[in-house]
Amino acid sequence: MKILLSGFMPFGGESLNPSWEAVRRLDGVQADEDVILYATKLPMVYEEARIRLITSMHAIRPDVIIGVGQAGGRSEITPERIAVNVSDSSMPDNNGRILNDETIIPDGPAAYGSTLPNQKIVQVLKEMGIPAKLSHSAGTFVCNQVFYGLMHELSLRGRAQIGGFIHVPYITEQTEGKSVPSLPLHVIVNGLRAAAVASSKAWQEKYRQPLEIR
Repeated sequence: MKILLSGFMPFGGESLNPSWEAVRRLDGVQADEDVILYATKLPMVYEEARIRLITSMHAIRPDVIIGVGQAGGRSEITPERIAVNVSDSSMPDNNGRILNDETIIPDGPAAYGSTLPNQKIVQVLKEMGIPAKLSHSAGTFVCNQVFYGLMHELSLRGRAQIGGFIHVPYITEQTEGKSVPSLPLHVIVNGLRAAAVASSKAWQEKYRQPLEIR
């Protein structure tokens, strides 16, 4: 089976984005028996990021899609529970655009829930000694728009797919000399790989199909 992970370009004056730094190291990795990981890089730009992810989904045809983004200030890897149908942030995207109380998908539902096994992911990561907890808000910036757009796309497709979003902390290189939480990059990479494996098992259980590379 195929699992697609997406990460973002740097933003907000940063030279690195831990989501992409981690995800790109998983591109092409066989995470478990018959489970192959793929990575795609998203611009930190409203609409463009959502469209890029959907384009990658059409090209790769994954069974599981996991969006990954940076949540500076958090100290754990945090699977997100809910995506809301609004973009609202005082922070500009990488094109300098600021959105205020703008609907992402006209006539779309107010929110979508993740279909990843979030509680299981948190449990598995904690058992590995990786800080993790469930988050109830993906914010209202570009990460949330991608998350909402992903779940809306999955709601329209007739394929057996699950998806969701995971936020990760800064990596250590971003916080030198600062009193800000971070995790080593290899810890985030290992955590995302474990999240992917847990998601593959949830997909298999939900659809009761043998794992295979398609």
